[in-house]
Amino acid sequence: MAEQSDVRRIALSLPGTSQTEDHFGFSVRNRGKEKSFAWAWMERVEPKKPRIQRPDVLAVRVASQQEKEMLLASDEAKFFTEPHYNGFPAILVRLPEIESGELAELIIDAWRCQAPRALADAFEQNRGR
Repeated sequence: MAEQSDVRRIALSLPGTSQTEDHFGFSVRNRGKEKSFAWAWMERVEPKKPRIQRPDVLAVRVASQQEKEMLLASDEAKFFTEPHYNGFPAILVRLPEIESGELAELIIDAWRCQAPRALADAFEQNRGR
C-alpha cells in the first residue's frame, strides 16, 4: 500500500526532479521546460464544477499508448483511466492498491519518458553500479 509520501520520496530521489508548488506533482526540466511525469489526479465530481484533487490516485506518464493499454489490462484494481486521458500517454494509479516497489518502477519509467536523454543515461549508469 503506497501513499503520497512514497510518491514524493521516490520522485524527489530522481535527478533533476522538482515538486510543483501549487499542487501535488513532479517534473523534470528538459530543453528549458518543466515536463510533468507524476501528479495527483483531479477528479470531476460534479459537471461544470472545479475538479477535486484525489490524494489516493496518482496520474503517471507512460511511454506509449501500447504501454498504457498493457498496464490497464494487467490489473483493474490498480490502474484505470478516464475520458479526460483518452489519447494521452498517462494512467491513473490507485495508491492503496500498489506496493512501493512497483510504484517506484512506474515513477522511474515516467521520469525516463520526460527527462533529457543524457540525464536518463547517467541515471541508468549510476543505477547499475
